[in-house]
Amino acid sequence: MQLKFCPQQTKMDLCGLKEIFYRIYNSVSQLLHWVLVHLTDLTAGVLAHFLFRRHFHFLLSVLVMFGPVLSLWVSKYSIFGNKNHYLYRLFLHSCWGWTCILCGSFIFLLSYCISNSFIHSVRHLFRLAVTGTLWTLFRRLLSFLVDASGSCFEPLQNPTDVRRNPGELLDSDTGPLLLLREEKGKAACLKAGLQWQGCEVSDDILILSLCCLILDVLMGVFGFLMALVDLVGTVVRILFLLCVLLMSLWIFLIVCLLAHFPLFPSQLVGGALGYLGWKGLYYKGWCVLKPGWCCVGRPKALLSDNTCNTASNGK
Repeated sequence: MQLKFCPQQTKMDLCGLKEIFYRIYNSVSQLLHWVLVHLTDLTAGVLAHFLFRRHFHFLLSVLVMFGPVLSLWVSKYSIFGNKNHYLYRLFLHSCWGWTCILCGSFIFLLSYCISNSFIHSVRHLFRLAVTGTLWTLFRRLLSFLVDASGSCFEPLQNPTDVRRNPGELLDSDTGPLLLLREEKGKAACLKAGLQWQGCEVSDDILILSLCCLILDVLMGVFGFLMALVDLVGTVVRILFLLCVLLMSLWIFLIVCLLAHFPLFPSQLVGGALGYLGWKGLYYKGWCVLKPGWCCVGRPKALLSDNTCNTASNGK
């Protein structure tokens, strides 16, 4: 029996395969969109719930205060006990950059979906600009305080040096230290291979706490958009979930730092400064100023359709 080649039959088979793949693609797309919508609605509802809004700051404060107790149960051989871990190198030293990229994109697109105004959306990005300025001022102030309150020491390598210079020795937890000279600051001392002794504040806990608070208050606005769900596109929902995952990652890194690298006084002060700076200077300070070009009010101003005209009416 001989098989004959039929071009028309082959063409019909290809059309049938395309139709099958097209239906599968549509079904998968609808399923993923359904999962995305329900997941974002559920997450936004949790973040906007009054219990979460009321107690998140308290839970974060308790975590920073009692987190070092976790060091009694964690293993020093854990992968997160190494400061060269992938998460530390990729996210910890650039956490403010990641927060600005994801949170800034979310705020810009969300405000543009509501107001349909490019200028209005750009104005809302001043929230991150003000927070970044606050973080920069904190870093400069803390760097000045650390340099002013500390001293530079050189560790003694030879035990016989203790007998030669008994009057210049200071007792330390790491052993005898010889006061070498007054460097210009902590950075110059560490660069020279010496040891710095003085009061310190954990920059990592400070910026992680500040980023968590900023993400929390800006992500909580999304829960009030249920009535405007038609205005919210797929891209905004994806960015919202990415911001939620980013906030979860910052909380996880806080737990890792407190458990594996406990420095109780400096970490507690860093978390306290992050909270006081956000609450006192940003949320209770800048956000309550008279609305203008650089001040757009509290984050709930995103929900108002008349926010675009607030500055023009005040002129």
